[in-house]
Amino acid sequence: MTLADGPLQIAIDGPVASGKSTVARLLARRIGCIFLDTGALYRAVALSALEHGVPHDDEPSVAALLDDDVPGIAVDATTKLGYSIRVNGRCVTEELFAPDVSRAVSAIAALPAVRKRLLAVQRDFADERDVIMAGRDIGSVVLPDAALKFFLTATIASRVDRRLAELRSAGVPIERLALREEIERRDERDRRRAVSPLVKVPDAIEIDTSNLTVDQVVDELYRIVRAKSASAR
Repeated sequence: MTLADGPLQIAIDGPVASGKSTVARLLARRIGCIFLDTGALYRAVALSALEHGVPHDDEPSVAALLDDDVPGIAVDATTKLGYSIRVNGRCVTEELFAPDVSRAVSAIAALPAVRKRLLAVQRDFADERDVIMAGRDIGSVVLPDAALKFFLTATIASRVDRRLAELRSAGVPIERLALREEIERRDERDRRRAVSPLVKVPDAIEIDTSNLTVDQVVDELYRIVRAKSASAR
C-alpha cells in the first residue's frame, strides 16, 4: 500500500484492554507488514526487575539493569506474535504475560529512564520497515510521522469484561471488582505520568470498540487504510 514515500508505519494507541494489540496484529497480517506491541518491551524490563529482585519503582536500579542489557526485538515468523523479545540473550516472549509481570509493568513503564532507553529500541525496529505498532505513545512519541494514527477506546465495563475473559481463560483467578480497580489505577497512571502520557494526538482517528467485535474493528481500520492508500496514489 502507498501511504508515504518511505516505509508504511501505522500507530495504534489506546488504554489497557481497548483491543489495540489484537487489532494491530490482525491488521498487520492482513496488510502484510510487521506487528509490534511495544508493551512487550516494558514487560521485558519488568520481568528482568522481578528476576533481579529490583523494586519496580526504584528508577536508578531499574536503569542500571538497562545499562547492562536492553531488551532486543527480532522478527520471528514462528511465533504467534510474529516477533520475539530477548533479555540477556534469552527468549522471554512466553514469560511476559505472567501475573506478576502484569502487576509490575505499569509502574515500570512510568519511569522516565526506562521510556528514554526503550524509545531508541522501538524506533530502530521501525526504521526502514513496514510496521504497525501498538502502545500508548506511538502516535505522539515513537512514530510521530506515522502515515496513519488510530486511537482505540472503550467503556471501562467492556474493557473489564475483555480482560477478565483473557485472565480466566489463562487460568488466572481474579474478581471483577478488583480487576476494575486495577484497570482504573493503570489508566490514571498512564494519563498522568510525566513522560509520554497516554494521549490522543490531534491527527489520530478515534474508534470506540465497546460494541464492536475484533473483526469489525479490523475491517474498519483496513477500510480506512485502503481509502487513504487510494487517495495517495
